[in-house]
Amino acid sequence: MNKLIGLTRNFSSSSTRNAIKTVTVVGGGLMGSGIAQIAAQAGQNVTIIDLQPELLEKAQKSIQNNLVRVGKKLYKDDQSKVEAFVKDSVDRIKVSTKVEDGVNADLIIEAIVEKLDVKQELFNKLDQLAPAHTILATNTSSISINEIGAGIKRKDRYGGLHFFNPVPVMRLLEVIKGDHISEETYQTFLEWGKSVGKTCITCKDTPGFVVNRLLGPYSAEALRMYERGDASKEDIDIGMKLGAGYPMGPFELADYTGLDTNKFVLQVMYEQTKNPVFEPIPLLDKMVAEGKLGIKTGEGFYKYEKKSKV
Repeated sequence: MNKLIGLTRNFSSSSTRNAIKTVTVVGGGLMGSGIAQIAAQAGQNVTIIDLQPELLEKAQKSIQNNLVRVGKKLYKDDQSKVEAFVKDSVDRIKVSTKVEDGVNADLIIEAIVEKLDVKQELFNKLDQLAPAHTILATNTSSISINEIGAGIKRKDRYGGLHFFNPVPVMRLLEVIKGDHISEETYQTFLEWGKSVGKTCITCKDTPGFVVNRLLGPYSAEALRMYERGDASKEDIDIGMKLGAGYPMGPFELADYTGLDTNKFVLQVMYEQTKNPVFEPIPLLDKMVAEGKLGIKTGEGFYKYEKKSKV
């Protein structure tokens, strides 16, 4: 999605600059690279960690392209300032395939696959390797952050920072408070979120947090309406855009976020809440099984000529 990223020149507050100067992002996918980008353009030194070198290379290219768009929005036709902005931001980013290369940071954010055991293993390792002052955060969209951090010792310096895709464009950041988070860590999360241009809201560790807890039933009912033949997907999308003021209809949104992601979120929410509204939807299961995952595969509820370049 080729959107210009609206950010002001006043990227960070002085108090936050003193608190968080170095950030490590574990995971070089869309979410991870987006988080790395906003931290770097806010003046922080960033390390991106991923086991796949090709993913790191792709992340660097994506970040560079996005930064050019940000620079043009900020500095209009002043090409020298655009180039300087891009160069300064890119120079703050390092990449590595080794977790050990990123542990010496003020803040480490996990943005890897949504699997509890994999996340737990990573956080247990980070907890052992990182300096005592390092704050740990997960970007999970649906898994309990208390469960993810169950094995770490620094529970007071751990919580959730849930970004939304695409990270450089979406203005919201959900700050999730685990059972043992300290007030100092919580306030640091809020200040850091502001420093990277986000509006922060707070939620306790409840299934789906705020946004996905509300979007889940909305998306599920749209799918069931279409599955029953109550209305076409096109008319449902138009109805929610023109009647409810949504920027995307539910099927456009599902294609954008990924049908596999939608299926996973609904599954986790059902397991955690047993609310029948989150029960599996045969149509969604069928499409995921067929590999029709949305924009990223070229076909979901709609067909696309090429993959997203976000």
